[in-house]
Amino acid sequence: MFGQVPKTLWESKVPTDRRNRITLGLNCLLIQIGGKNVLVDAGVGSKELDNEKDTYGLVPSRLTKGLRSMGLSPKDIDAVILTHLHFDHSGGCTRLDRTGSLVPTFSRATYYVQEGCWEEACSPNERCQGVHRSEDFSPIDERGQLQLLAGDNEIYPGLWVRVTDGHAKGHQIVLMNHGGERIAFLGDIVPTPYHLDLAAISAFDQFPEETLERKRELLTQAEREGWLIIFAHGHDQRAGYLERRNGSAYLRPVEL
Repeated sequence: MFGQVPKTLWESKVPTDRRNRITLGLNCLLIQIGGKNVLVDAGVGSKELDNEKDTYGLVPSRLTKGLRSMGLSPKDIDAVILTHLHFDHSGGCTRLDRTGSLVPTFSRATYYVQEGCWEEACSPNERCQGVHRSEDFSPIDERGQLQLLAGDNEIYPGLWVRVTDGHAKGHQIVLMNHGGERIAFLGDIVPTPYHLDLAAISAFDQFPEETLERKRELLTQAEREGWLIIFAHGHDQRAGYLERRNGSAYLRPVEL
């Protein structure tokens, strides 16, 4: 998760288990805008193989339960915006029905993905084939629920996606205005509060130098404009405002 930054520099801030794993959140964002229910990312889902559950220490998905707590079911979701198609962000897009067939989890939703991201996920190279699972996204296309995007787009009035690349080809973040406040879901460009450190870039990133440039731009803008930042993999701290104290930037966390 921290790439070339040595463990000796981060282990005092981020505890590991006996297998050298750290605890991460698999956070999804529900946006209710213009009478529509929009989901950003879909988590890992509930159909992972036992060996992967052991490797990654996965726990059962709580996405459906979270929607129920808001009085919603998967059928109430109108749109799903995917930052990218790695399995920990897209696994929940599909499920197994009673016959054992793969079907879209959100049967009435349009799924928004960048063209470049889709092309890479469908034909991954050796470096990224381990993080893509065709069963997570192929049924979306087969059912006619896929909407490919070519660059920055306004999905609904006031709700935008912006392409960053970096972590993966076609990686996109989600930006919105709500009551005068700007909110940003940064996907895996800045996956946790620990990655506010510009040098902390995951070894999973395909284009780390590009990630660095996008991080620098986005975090500068976030601080200047007072964005509420939401972290896709934040655990103890999932959101906050980037502020400055005594010349240094720090995160003022917000409870979600």
